[in-house]
Amino acid sequence: MRKFTFREIEKAVGGKQISGSPDTVVLGVSKDSREAYSGSLFFPLKGEKYDAHSFLPQVIQRGCRTFLISDEEILNVLKDKENLDIIKVKDTTVALQDLAGYYLKQMSLKKIAVTGSVGKTSTKDMIHCVCGSKYKTGKTKGNQNNHIGLPLGILSFDEDTEAAVLEMGMDRPGEIDFLADLVRPDIGVITNIGISHKENLGSREGIFRAKMELVNYFGRENVLIINSGKDFLLKKNIEGEYRLISAGIEKDNDFIVSDIRDKGEKGTEFFIKYRDEKQLFRLSVPGRHNAYNAALAAACGIELGIDLKGSAEALLSLEITEGRLTVKEKNGIKVIDDTYNASPDSMKAGIDTLTAVSSKRKIAILGDMFELGDDADIHHRKIGEYAKNSGVDMVVAVGEMARHIASGAAEKGHYYKTKEALKKDINDIVKKGDAVLVKASRGMEMEEIVKIIIDKQEKK
Repeated sequence: MRKFTFREIEKAVGGKQISGSPDTVVLGVSKDSREAYSGSLFFPLKGEKYDAHSFLPQVIQRGCRTFLISDEEILNVLKDKENLDIIKVKDTTVALQDLAGYYLKQMSLKKIAVTGSVGKTSTKDMIHCVCGSKYKTGKTKGNQNNHIGLPLGILSFDEDTEAAVLEMGMDRPGEIDFLADLVRPDIGVITNIGISHKENLGSREGIFRAKMELVNYFGRENVLIINSGKDFLLKKNIEGEYRLISAGIEKDNDFIVSDIRDKGEKGTEFFIKYRDEKQLFRLSVPGRHNAYNAALAAACGIELGIDLKGSAEALLSLEITEGRLTVKEKNGIKVIDDTYNASPDSMKAGIDTLTAVSSKRKIAILGDMFELGDDADIHHRKIGEYAKNSGVDMVVAVGEMARHIASGAAEKGHYYKTKEALKKDINDIVKKGDAVLVKASRGMEMEEIVKIIIDKQEKK
């Protein structure tokens, strides 16, 4: 982020400075009191269960003396107020969003927004890798994809950033619309339409409509890039003044993916054809689905003047965000860490990757998938059946709904109601020579299981 003066911030967020100097300079922003430092601007956000205004004394103790407030009563407990720089606003969350929007308008850069039911983060990483081969490119990190994380990600960009890849998540109608309005992307990317968040959106049609909010502010100068497949993401279902570009295995796509070879822990190889150019791509990450994600990245590259060969060369150095189908090996055990999140589609993709990895046994440790609606039990059971029929040797299911995974896996299924119970047995389950997939929805925090398996090997 470039330097901001308090005078500029006051104007950008529509607030009023009540203490300090308008010439005070801010070098960064934070919403986490533990990360606030001298020279940063602290946003004490209010949530349903917390109010970060209560952390202001600790923030000041850490050396941060610049912050916004929406509750003036906090001033009664602050000492040395005359040496603090404070702006009063109606809502600190809205102020964070306003400052991010203001900063974006000051910058001259191409904005690429990525959404979809699964694969958002991996696709974002690939687009960042491709665009970074020619431009100074920023991206939102980790799970910075909502109304708080996205503005924080934007404010972390250097002012000379030339391209930005912005992940947009949602679990209810209107959320993508809000983020699209804030960002006003030049290029939109939709990875797929699954059943994640069906509980809140009612149906896949509802999910499709919510994802398509991405184009609510598009005009003729904009481009929408889709992973075209069956059901909803088809050209015939999408209309607008903007240009539409599709990628997929069907011959009528603009970017055609072919000859996919999932080599397990050795990565993935495939071809992408665009017009008269056909290029071999090699990824260090496993998974057939990543070929389609790479095609979306290549399409973004073409839009920014990067040919297929340039995209293929850039993706040779791809690094995927931790917890997204990354393979870790210690002393003869291969752990496929795909713990960041889960849906039926991504569960199947993870199982496919597990079966492609070379090993003596293949073990799938699978936890609950959240927000699947009334059919959640059916979706869990089908995952167990899919794992059994795919050649997985053992399915270890953990969590309340995961009992249906174990049921679907039949004789290959082993059930643990709680993660704590699984932790006690995990070192007896996993043996040298095994390949282990660990996957569940984010709330299950299954990275704890990955850590136990890895730590076991490191202690040997």
